[in-house]
Parts: sequence; structure tokens; C-alpha cells
Amino acid sequence: MPDGGVSPVRRSSLRQQIADALRDEVLTGRLQAGRHFTVKEIAELYGVSATPVREALVDLAAQGLLEVEQHRGFQVRRFTAQDFRTLTEARLFVVEASFRRMAEVGMGDVPPDAIASVRRRAEAAARAARSGVLDILIGCDLRFWRELTALGGNPHICEFLDRMRTQTWIYAVPHLRALHDTAGVCWSDHVALVDAVAARDTATARQLTLEHSDHTSALIEKLIPARP
Repeated sequence: MPDGGVSPVRRSSLRQQIADALRDEVLTGRLQAGRHFTVKEIAELYGVSATPVREALVDLAAQGLLEVEQHRGFQVRRFTAQDFRTLTEARLFVVEASFRRMAEVGMGDVPPDAIASVRRRAEAAARAARSGVLDILIGCDLRFWRELTALGGNPHICEFLDRMRTQTWIYAVPHLRALHDTAGVCWSDHVALVDAVAARDTATARQLTLEHSDHTSALIEKLIPARP
């Protein structure tokens, strides 16, 4: 939770703005696992009424980021090493099914402007990964995968995969922050993956996607303590 100096949230779309702000706090590890807070506390922090705060917190709980504590408020969910492994397994199950489907029917039309947008996301994510600035990398990486997955045209798959990636990032971040230097540690072949999609090269796109998962899993497994 930030200490003081928090700018009041604008009065439009308060529910979404508060949810986005708190989601970023959880993702970057500034709002740590196990942290308890109440609707009143968050409302006072952002200078808003309780109603949009309560709605935002319920939304985040529905996304699996918070847990509702009866008569106590909310708590940032604690993810375990086993959670990380099963989340990764679930994500891969859906990704593999999607690639099998693409192999059968093809990728379909991918508008050039959509590819250009995803490429910009890819370049930003790759730069952040190479430089090792985690706060920037997390947001860039999630936006990249969100836009890339959206090209498939199935919003339900896109939403599911985004939730899985968000939760695995939440588990991974504290372990990554324990490293002295994260420059070049995280996967950074985002642009190559966009190139494969633009060329409708399903085999290469699948290979790069699996390499991303293998790289991330191997990295985090090395950082997981003996008793996660």
C-alpha cells in the first residue's frame, strides 16, 4: 500500500479506476500477499465514497486477486508454488488446444493495424525484459499477451489466459525482486513471436509460446525456496 501522497482518483469510472490502481499495486508487489484492508481504508486513501471501492474490491476478488474476509474486509490472496505450477499447467492446456485449432483451420485474417499495435507492445515488453525493470515489464508483458490473444477472436479464452498470467506474475514478482539484477533474466522474444503470427507461421508461434512458458517456469522454480 503506498504511504501518503496518493492523488485522489478522478470522479469518472471510479470503480474501474480503483480496481486498476489496486491491481497494479498487487501485481508489482507493493500491496503484498496477506495484506488486510477494509473498504473504508481504501475509500479514505483515494478520497472517494465506499460504494465504488466496494464494487472494485469485489471485482478483484472475482478475478482471484483478493479474498473476502467475513466481517474483516479483504486480503490480498497468497499464491503458493503449487498454485504457480497448476496455473501454468492450466494456461498451457488452453494454449495447446488453441494451437491445435489453428493448425486445423488456420489463423484467419489478422488486420495489419492490429499486428502493428501488438508489435509495439512486443517491443516495449522486450526492452523492459532486457533492462530488467520489473514494474514496467509486468504491465508491458500483460498488455502484449492480452492483445496477442485477442487476435484469436475469442474473448472468453483471452480473459481466462489473462487471469492465469496475472496470477502467475503475482506469485513470481517477489521471487524476482530477490535477485540482485533482473536485466535479461525474463523471456524477451516477444517480437519474434509477433513476426511468426504476422507470417501465419503457426509452428513457430507455438514453439516460441512454449519456450516462453518453459523459460518462465524454469526460472521461477530455481527461485522457489525449499519450502514454498
